[in-house]
Amino acid sequence: MNTKFKATIIRNAIKVDTRLRWLGKTAKHIAVRKSSIETAHGLIRLRIYQPPGEGPFPVVVYYHGGGWVIGDLVVYDPMCRDLCNRSDCIVVAVDYRLAPEHPFPAAPEDCLAALKWTYDHIALYGGLPNAIAVAGDSAGGNLAAVTALQARECMPGIVKGQVLIYPATDHYDPGTPSYVENAKGPVLTRALMVWFWDTYLKNSAVLDAEQTRHPRATPLIRTDLDNLPPTLLLTAGRDPLRDDGANYAARLEQYDNEVQYSLYAESCHGFVGLQGPKPDHNKAMGEISTWLAKLFNA
Repeated sequence: MNTKFKATIIRNAIKVDTRLRWLGKTAKHIAVRKSSIETAHGLIRLRIYQPPGEGPFPVVVYYHGGGWVIGDLVVYDPMCRDLCNRSDCIVVAVDYRLAPEHPFPAAPEDCLAALKWTYDHIALYGGLPNAIAVAGDSAGGNLAAVTALQARECMPGIVKGQVLIYPATDHYDPGTPSYVENAKGPVLTRALMVWFWDTYLKNSAVLDAEQTRHPRATPLIRTDLDNLPPTLLLTAGRDPLRDDGANYAARLEQYDNEVQYSLYAESCHGFVGLQGPKPDHNKAMGEISTWLAKLFNA
C-alpha cells in the first residue's frame, strides 16, 4: 500500500475512534483560541487552551503523538482540554508537520519554533513566560525530549520541566524485550512502530543512506544529557515503547537530572488521552497535574 494512502487511512480512523471514546466526556468549559506561526516552510497551527480564572497561568507546550505520521489538533483536543482543566495550566497544542509529506527533521524544527513563539507571546494569553514546560506522548514524547535538548542550547533556562509519556527515544530494535512481549499490541504493534520510524526517517535531507539515528531523532543515544530540566516520565507495561521510556529515564538519572518515573504496568499504549478518560488515564493525569503543580510552585 502506498505510504501516503496508508497514512491518510490511519489519520481518518484515529479521528473517529478518539471522538467516540471521548463522546460526552470532554471539558467543554475550557476556552480555546487559535493562532499560528509563519515560518519559511509555511504556517504552524496552534491551539491555546486557557483555564477558568484570571491567571497568569503556567504553560505546557504539548506535542501530540502518532508516530510522526498521524495525529493532529482535532484528535488531541479532548486530551488537551483535560490537561488544561486538571492542571490549571495553559496548554499550547502544536500542529507540527507530519511525515511522509515532511520527513525528519521537519517535526523537531516546528516544535522548537512553537516553543520560541510561546515564550515570546504567551503573556498575551494570560500565560507566564518564565513557567513553561514541554510535554508529549509517544512520538510527541520524543519531540518534547528533543525540544528540551534543543532549547538547552538556544534558549537556556526557558524549559522548566518535561513530561514524557511513553516516549519513543531510540530507533526500533526488534530484540528489545518490550518490542518482543508486545509485538502484537494491544493498540501499538511492533510492525506499526517499525513503519512509523521508517516513514519518519525516509527521504530525510539530513540523514545519510541507511542512517537510523540522529541527535534530534533518537535522544537515548546522546552523550550530553546533562543539565536538563526536571522530568516526569510515564510508561505503559503493555507497550512496545515501554523500554524506550524506562531506558531514557535511567540515562537521565545517570547524568544527575531530576527524574520521576512511573510504570503503569497493566496499561497499554495510548492510555493517556487516546483511550478516553478511563481509570488509568485519570490516575496518570492526576500524577501529571500534581507534578506540574510542584514544579511551578517550587
